[in-house]
Amino acid sequence: MTATRDTAYEFRTARPEDAEAIEAIDGSFTTGTVFEVAVSEDGFAFREVAVEPPLVKVFPEDDGGGDEGDGEDADGRTFVAIGAGGVLAGFAAVSYSPWNRRLTIEDIEVAPGHRGRGVGRELMGRAVGFGRERGAGHVWLEVTNVNAPAIHAYRRMGFAFCGLDTALYHGTESEGEQALYMSMPCP
Repeated sequence: MTATRDTAYEFRTARPEDAEAIEAIDGSFTTGTVFEVAVSEDGFAFREVAVEPPLVKVFPEDDGGGDEGDGEDADGRTFVAIGAGGVLAGFAAVSYSPWNRRLTIEDIEVAPGHRGRGVGRELMGRAVGFGRERGAGHVWLEVTNVNAPAIHAYRRMGFAFCGLDTALYHGTESEGEQALYMSMPCP
């Protein structure tokens, strides 16, 4: 057990029986700010702007193509945080690519009632530890520009902006948003 902000959590590699709880995690969020993206011929810039009313983002149902419930394979892991009563508080699914020594955070979610307690930071720490074991040189992730709470959390963890994709969400329920890429060295 690990205590994060006065609450005890068990952090471990996911097991097959965790799959249903992982799928059921509520990854939605509400934010009063978003990151506006300005793209020019010479590059891009971000500016945090207020939105009124606050934006409520509910992510679309996953297509079921992931393997978050299968906690181990040679180059991937899913880590879970289990709270009081055996309730799944969050998870982080990661994969490692040997060719470029990149650990990719495929998905990281913390249930609303457990946010702000260090669960995401501890899950990220487990992910980085896995990357270190594999020889990762850096950690990389993608986040939508409207997820200001996650962007702030990633920046506090040491991530920096490294790119964007203005077309990734075209034709999806996230049309109009931009994909921001963030990375940090894998210490």
